[in-house]
Amino acid sequence: MTAAQVLDDIGDVVILGGALWSLIGGIGLLRFPDVLTRMHAATKPQVLGLLMVVLGVALRLRDANDVTTLILVGLFQTWTVPVAAHMIARAERRRRGGV
Repeated sequence: MTAAQVLDDIGDVVILGGALWSLIGGIGLLRFPDVLTRMHAATKPQVLGLLMVVLGVALRLRDANDVTTLILVGLFQTWTVPVAAHMIARAERRRRGGV
C-alpha cells in the first residue's frame, strides 16, 4: 500500500465517523423533549461530525486550494454555531418569561 492509499482509507473512516456523529445529532433533534436539549443535540455532535467530514475530505483531496477552502468551512462553523446556539437559548428563555 502506498501512502496515498493509506490516507484515502483513513479519510474514508473519518468521513464515516463524521456522518455517524451527524446522524446521532439528527436523532437527538427528533427525540429530545424541549428546546434547550434539542439545541445541545443540534450543536455539539453536528459540529464534530462536520469537522470530521471536512478532515476526511481534506485527507482524500490533498490539494492546497481544496484544503484551504475546507479549513475556512471548518472555522466558519466553529465560529457561528456557538453564537447561533446562544441566540436560540436566549430567545427560548425570553419566551418562557425569563429576563
